Amino acid sequence: MVPTIVVEVMPKAELLDPQGKAVAGALARLGRSQITSVRVGKRFEIEVEGPADDAILAEVAALADEVLANLVIEDVISVHFAGADGFGLDADNDFETGNVTSDTSFDAAQGDVSSETEQQLEDEISEGLA
Repeated sequence: MVPTIVVEVMPKAELLDPQGKAVAGALARLGRSQITSVRVGKRFEIEVEGPADDAILAEVAALADEVLANLVIEDVISVHFAGADGFGLDADNDFETGNVTSDTSFDAAQGDVSSETEQQLEDEISEGLA
């Protein structure tokens, strides 16, 4: 298996995050008032040749600072090997370890959200209306 390094970048805390604000607004309209803030970032998955060691991780971390992130408005928050935190290698493994779940019991407290409502939220977010 080819080692994969995950780089996660988020907008700086002091900056307005319009995409996160749109998602938070849409969630509030869906009755998810317990969610008070959302921030949206980006994730890069980089496959590398050779050994998965600290040297290649440091090289990719430097690359993240130099090329992948706009350091004026973003912070690199994580550079790690995929799967090191249980995420990223394959969905089946993530479900088996409990890192990802299909359990939607948290919806019961707020009432079930219909698939139509979920589709409306997805449409609003993709159109920038949320």
